[in-house]
Amino acid sequence: MPNSKNVKSEFELYEPMRNWLHKYLEDKYRGFEIVTLDAHAERLDRVLVKLGIVNELATGVDIQIDILGIARKKNIVKLFFIEAKKTNLTLRDLGQLWSYCKLIDPEEAFLMTSAELGSLNKLLHIFKREDLLDFGEGKHIKKMKVAVWNLSSNSPDLASMLPKI
Repeated sequence: MPNSKNVKSEFELYEPMRNWLHKYLEDKYRGFEIVTLDAHAERLDRVLVKLGIVNELATGVDIQIDILGIARKKNIVKLFFIEAKKTNLTLRDLGQLWSYCKLIDPEEAFLMTSAELGSLNKLLHIFKREDLLDFGEGKHIKKMKVAVWNLSSNSPDLASMLPKI
C-alpha cells in the first residue's frame, strides 16, 4: 500500500484527482479543449447542460460523478469519469461505476481509492476477472480502470492500476 495514512474525507481526494485527470487529458488529447471539474454535488445531466452538452441518456437519471473530464473538439465530445473512494474497494463500488459506464459510455472511467483494492484485488489479480471492467458495445469494448491513489505523488499508483494505461 503506497499510503501510510489515509485522508479523513473523500472530498480531500477530489482536487488532486481533478488535477491529475486534467494533465492526463491534456497529454492524451492535444488540440482538444479540456475541462475537468469536481461534479460530486450535482447530477451529471445538469453539469453537462451548464457546459452546453446534452446527453439524452443522462437526462433525468440520478448520476453523480465525483470528477468529470471533458475533451471537446468541434462536434466531438469525449467524457471521462473518476469515482473516488477513501475505503477499500468493493464489488458495489465497481458496480456503481459500471452502471454509469453502461448508460453513458464515457471514453474512459477510473475507480480509485486512497485505501486498498479490497475485494476487487482478489477478483482482478487472483481470479483474473478483468472482464468485470468491460463496458461499451460491439467492437468497441472499453475497460474501467481501477487503481490505488498515491497520496504522496497525487497520482494513481501505476503498479496497482488494472488494466495498465
